[in-house]
Amino acid sequence: GVTFVFFCGIIAGHFGLGIDPAMLSFAQNFGLVIFVYALGLQVGPGFFNSFRKGGLELNALAVGVVLLGTLFALGLTLCTGVSLPDMVGILCGATTNTPALAAAQQTLSSAGLDAASPALACAATYPLGVVGVILAMIFMRKVLIRPSDPLGKDSGTDSTYIATFFVQNPAIFGKTVQEVSRITKNPFIISRLWRAGKVIIPDSTSVLQKDDRILVITSVSEVGGLSVLFGQKEDVNWNRRGIDWNAIDSQLESHWLIVTRPEINGRTIGSLRLRNRFGVNITRIHRAGMMLLAGPDTVLHMGDRLIVVGHGKGISDTEKVLGNKVGSLREPNLVSICVGIILGLVLGSIPIRFPGMEAPLKLGLAGGPIVVGILMGAFGPRIHMVTYTTESANLMLRKLGLALYLACLGLDSGREFFSTLIRPEGLLWVGLGFLLTVIPVLVMGIVSMRGRKQDFSTTCGMLCGAMANPMALTYAADSLPQGNPTLAYTQVYPLCMFLRVILSQLILILFI
Repeated sequence: GVTFVFFCGIIAGHFGLGIDPAMLSFAQNFGLVIFVYALGLQVGPGFFNSFRKGGLELNALAVGVVLLGTLFALGLTLCTGVSLPDMVGILCGATTNTPALAAAQQTLSSAGLDAASPALACAATYPLGVVGVILAMIFMRKVLIRPSDPLGKDSGTDSTYIATFFVQNPAIFGKTVQEVSRITKNPFIISRLWRAGKVIIPDSTSVLQKDDRILVITSVSEVGGLSVLFGQKEDVNWNRRGIDWNAIDSQLESHWLIVTRPEINGRTIGSLRLRNRFGVNITRIHRAGMMLLAGPDTVLHMGDRLIVVGHGKGISDTEKVLGNKVGSLREPNLVSICVGIILGLVLGSIPIRFPGMEAPLKLGLAGGPIVVGILMGAFGPRIHMVTYTTESANLMLRKLGLALYLACLGLDSGREFFSTLIRPEGLLWVGLGFLLTVIPVLVMGIVSMRGRKQDFSTTCGMLCGAMANPMALTYAADSLPQGNPTLAYTQVYPLCMFLRVILSQLILILFI
């Protein structure tokens, strides 16, 4: 991937290509800021949702990988005599985390210490950092998986579940949908209601009657509770792929509509009153690669793709409200990007003082922009700021920024890289880096699969996200016929990336 730019820069630096140090530093920092801010924008919309239910356990396991690796690195420093700055560089390479390296270099530079040595250590250990995670996953698959064990659940990125129920519970006969929703904590949306051969789009005032058949959108964990609430679940699989929702009945249509009007950005679904005005239901939202349940308090973001159910005229009127003009999304909002980057730089420069610490902690160029990017992606729409960028535009920003940063880092490290690597010191770095990659992955992989009963696919995604290793994720996704490791990866990656950036600075400030 783009990381190969790093090694091309090392080779060019080794053969004498030199750039003005001030320009090199500026280009390196500029690339880093663009990369981490775009990364924050990408993961922001789903960041806080990742801590709910199953995501909380995955994040706890991933944090265990981060903390175990960090403590192991500190222990190796004491046992081997490798300096702490070099060990931080080894850890950054072993975890393929260049933003953490940048944060560590900034901390060393502000303390007046040499910041080049950690970059050399990172370069020496980076290749085995990529390969080590893959080897650990292969080992776990051979040793921990029995032939009869499924490799994963084919859950995709859809966190919603569709089911039909018959209203058989006398306690809710004659109650409105709003009254029923108030007596239960189980979130649900009723998309369609069949009664006496007719289909109805229910609203909050619709009254449920005995033997009504209802199509409900909820989550898997809520199905049992809703079965008790409504009375009887119909044995029909509505979650298989390829269902033609428009062919279910001739009276209603189901369409995808995209939010493209800036005026809708930050509005809640309930505030639009689409159900009362046009007789339509918004049932699900596709955002940041995940399918979410649409409730009245759900805040809409630019670029959200909504499933809208209703009659043809109502859907046409709803389309005018939402926009549904893809062309208007193709041009990124540069003002919000620039404002976010500036706020990130300001936040990164604020010193944070803790009792007992001689030097203050700063989020720096790596930490500040990623925090603001996450917050802008998650909460920007709530203040009606358009933070949406297309997937291709965001990818372009991330790749460009990372390529600039890695090229400059490689050029700066190349002069001494090969001479360092062939020395006993360099070989020691490579060996220590491999241990820092494999041991935390294996330990927490066993805890995840044996202790917490996570399936292999989810465990692989969690481990790749904790190690910030998209190359290993690509291998896992290609080699697993079942499951979706990408979902677990996206749930844990933001927190682990942020945590590694902070820890790389914190251990230097505390122990150097």
